[in-house]
Amino acid sequence: MNDFLPAALLEKVSPSHSQAIPYYREVGQECQLFEFAFQRGLPLLIKGPTGCGKTRFVAHMAARLERPLITVACHDDLSAADLVGRHLIGDGETIWSDGPLTRSVREGGICYLDEIVEARKDTTVVLHPLTDDRRVLPIERTGELLQAPSEFMLVASYNPGYQNLLKNLKPSTRQRFVAIEFSYPQAEIETDIIVQESGIDRACAQTLVAIAQAFRRLQHYHLEESASTRLLIYAAKLMLAGLTPRAACHFALAQPLSDEASTIAALLEVIHLHFAS
Repeated sequence: MNDFLPAALLEKVSPSHSQAIPYYREVGQECQLFEFAFQRGLPLLIKGPTGCGKTRFVAHMAARLERPLITVACHDDLSAADLVGRHLIGDGETIWSDGPLTRSVREGGICYLDEIVEARKDTTVVLHPLTDDRRVLPIERTGELLQAPSEFMLVASYNPGYQNLLKNLKPSTRQRFVAIEFSYPQAEIETDIIVQESGIDRACAQTLVAIAQAFRRLQHYHLEESASTRLLIYAAKLMLAGLTPRAACHFALAQPLSDEASTIAALLEVIHLHFAS
């Protein structure tokens, strides 16, 4: 995230409200970009590896902007009806039930589609009228045409490392979003996050970050992804619970990253170089 944006246009949140805002440590100018997109009614696409803070960032910004947040965990069986809504039968009558996307539009909230590439391609087509200058949501089953209020925002995320020919965004969908790329934070910031989220002392947090950086430099063990900030926080919490540093890193860092015995052994060697016990 480069320093290319002007100063933020929105007023900062009052101290009283900031107490309810989920902790998030800004890396570049992503918060300003989110605010600008919100102001102009632009959909936002967030790209980045697992556990780098995408979901926390969206929760932070929703609280900061004081908008309700509805999160949808996308999956292979997600249908357009799951997003928009469907008729339900109960007590002898048929009742329409809004889906999460429709509720977000009605409430003027933020709809967050987590790992959007996991959804079926025909499902994402329903987003198109909301992601251009029309900003409408047609509900075919009821004949309703919802106009999105200015407070509504559509945010989606995905992990580029998991993309393949069968799981990617259609160009016609991708080009309807402004996009921002996330990565793992710089060492000092990642250390601050681990201390804040786990309560571990700073020296241990720095060692955990050093281990993660060593993992991220490994090129010959075919790791689909390296140690995330989330896993470092898990390791810190296990250490605080009473596990030795080596054991905590074994269970929170090495084992989740691979099922290959040789790869796990290589990761453990890195851990043992940083923690004596």
